Amino acid sequence: MYKKQWNRAIRQTNCVHRSGGVSSGACSTNASPYIIAFGVAQLILSQIKNFGQLWWLSSVAAAMSFTYSFIGLGLEIAKFASTGRIKGTITGVSIGPTVTPVQKVWRVFQALGNIAFAYSYNMILIEIQDTVKSPPSELETMKVANRFSVAVTTLFYMLCGCFGYAAFGDSSPGNLLTSTGLKPYWLLDIANVAVVLHLLGAYQVYSQPLFAFVEEKAAKWFPDSRFVNKETKIRLPGSSKDGNYYYNFNMFRLVWRTVFVVVSTVISVLVPFFNDVVGLLGAIGFWPLTVYFPVEMYIAERKLARWSRTWVLLKLLSFGCFVVTLVAAAGSVAGIIDDLKASKGS
Repeated sequence: MYKKQWNRAIRQTNCVHRSGGVSSGACSTNASPYIIAFGVAQLILSQIKNFGQLWWLSSVAAAMSFTYSFIGLGLEIAKFASTGRIKGTITGVSIGPTVTPVQKVWRVFQALGNIAFAYSYNMILIEIQDTVKSPPSELETMKVANRFSVAVTTLFYMLCGCFGYAAFGDSSPGNLLTSTGLKPYWLLDIANVAVVLHLLGAYQVYSQPLFAFVEEKAAKWFPDSRFVNKETKIRLPGSSKDGNYYYNFNMFRLVWRTVFVVVSTVISVLVPFFNDVVGLLGAIGFWPLTVYFPVEMYIAERKLARWSRTWVLLKLLSFGCFVVTLVAAAGSVAGIIDDLKASKGS
């Protein structure tokens, strides 16, 4: 779903460039072929057995993330500098003919979901920690990595959000790199290609823990099943007979992961609304995975007394984030409904 936004954006920006910088309906493209192409690529990548064997893809994804982030921020600053004035206001989008007070509230809630999605990386922390070498200890390494990653992420999001709104005002695009208001177009194309490569890796980074969980459970529930447990070594082309370059083929892995990718691809074709879906996914996963379980684990591990100061503060934090999850989910669902209505009317 995500990749199609930028794959299609490359063609759209090139079309707008050829038309003299004027966006029109003639430059609109069908997203479905790009979603399907992304799904085909993931069908292949998903057959890689585990997270540890994806280190190279994860490294490429991280490098591409910095690439498009720096390009986007640089283009925003250049756009803002070219006008010399701040278009946005401290109160956000202006209420008028195109935005009602209720719609503005829903959009604020949806934005909370988008922010929550950006920080919902905790589900892959254990997988990352398993690949960390020691010494120094894994705990110390992960503490430093967490602090650094959250600080850098927050800095980039704040800079991109503030400069983007200052440059575009109420017309700020939902996806910066799909905007036709930024130039040069060739630099936008490079950024969009970087996003595509980043998302190829990001899909796997988030999917592999789920793949491993399901396959471990299946092996536990059906220990005698050859379909679930049999591994067949297939020598890769170009490797010698005595070499170690083998692919461990497993029929259950092939079927289960293929079904997962196909279903997610079909859903992406049917519901191609980027911001709203990201907000909904962020809202669903934010409170239980990022807040509730870590807080409860901390309370249990430290054996905090009920109604102690720390216990109360942590419970208040958990409850506050639960409220954020509810309103973010509501705002995202409202946005999806509006998008569906708009797509039917167009």
